[in-house]
Amino acid sequence: MITSSTISSGLPPSSTVNNTSSGITTGSTSPTDPALLNQNFNTFLTLLTTQLKNQDPLSPLDTNEFTQQLVSFSEVEQQIDTNNNLQTLINLQNASQTISALPLVGRTINYSSNTAPLSNGQASFSYTLPTNAAAATLAVADANGNVVYAAPAATAAGLHGFTWNGTTNTGATAANGDYSLNVIAANSAGQPVTATVTSFGQVNSVSVTNNVATFDVGGVSVPMSELLTIQPTSN
Repeated sequence: MITSSTISSGLPPSSTVNNTSSGITTGSTSPTDPALLNQNFNTFLTLLTTQLKNQDPLSPLDTNEFTQQLVSFSEVEQQIDTNNNLQTLINLQNASQTISALPLVGRTINYSSNTAPLSNGQASFSYTLPTNAAAATLAVADANGNVVYAAPAATAAGLHGFTWNGTTNTGATAANGDYSLNVIAANSAGQPVTATVTSFGQVNSVSVTNNVATFDVGGVSVPMSELLTIQPTSN
């Protein structure tokens, strides 16, 4: 590899090269960072050109060493090309995910989140109790975490559905938005029974967020990985 000490030996006394000013970066930056690879690639070319221009004609660079440096140059160039090709594949995969999810626009899905949109006076959830509970309560909270509705919940083990009509415990009508359902349950010994909550909503659009196809369900972002079921269309 080209080093500052190698180049200095072939430069005039007034010429200096150091890793800090030349742009070679060391530290915690990922070695596969495209910007870093391009920076080091350009630095390599600068150092190589400087070395060839300033080498002693009576003592030229050793052929084997020069060959090794060219190999290193080629490896960096290949890594840059590989990263660019991988990014292209990722972009194609994102586009493919989005296209494959487009038929779900307008469909109602069930997804693994306890947050559902309240729209047209309806927010739909389901919850599953792993065992029978002695007591259970449904608590609906708004986006700020404030409980706006609470009511007794089913206590039998198994799957239960719950549709909230947007009416709060004060009798007011809640504004449309995102609401979360929590199920507080305990067995006869007073030990908590943890319920699994899922939500329902209609897909408005599909986009890619953090390289993942994501559904917009009434304002709630649902990654495709949270998709559980697709509800049948009504005839």
